[in-house]
Amino acid sequence: MNVKFTARETIDLIIAFIVISLGFSIVYARTNVNQIIAILPIIMIGVGSGFILHEIGHKLSAIHYGYWAEFKAWPIGLLISILSAFIGFLIATPGAVNIYGNINNEENGIISLCGPVVNILLALMFLVINSINTAMNPATAGASLTSITCTFGFMINGYLAFFNLIPLGILDGAKVIKWNPLIWFVTIGVSAIMAFGGMLKKKKKINHH
Repeated sequence: MNVKFTARETIDLIIAFIVISLGFSIVYARTNVNQIIAILPIIMIGVGSGFILHEIGHKLSAIHYGYWAEFKAWPIGLLISILSAFIGFLIATPGAVNIYGNINNEENGIISLCGPVVNILLALMFLVINSINTAMNPATAGASLTSITCTFGFMINGYLAFFNLIPLGILDGAKVIKWNPLIWFVTIGVSAIMAFGGMLKKKKKINHH
């Protein structure tokens, strides 16, 4: 498999990564600048794994089918991502992997599904790491840097999977449901539990402090 990233693509990925990281920080800390600065590095771990690997998942699966694929940032989407964060619901539309070629519904559905599946697997990875850390360090469960990082990583990846599986417009969900409605239903259900279950739990912790 011949995988290449153009210089423009790399720059676009970095810009989108920074914007999405800042957006999630605003969602959780709102207008508290000190808290945004404090959680930004932790958020970047979840976004770094979730957003970047999500897009790479699309790219690699497209290349697997013999297509040229390249991530391109969307300036308007970058702005929407930041502005929407202030209302507490991140519309994560910083860009997308553009696929070039005569692609059919099945290939398009599978390629589109790969991104959210990567997020679901990463969320599970963060959950397992957090569970192991809690079992090994019960006295600091929920308060250690590892636990906090894993909690955000779990929520961010769950949210990215859920949001992208919404069956609207250019989002992954529209292509997945067109290809296989049952697979779409199962994956968006799992991601919804991950995204909103973890988010509610974390917001309670933040409000408590």
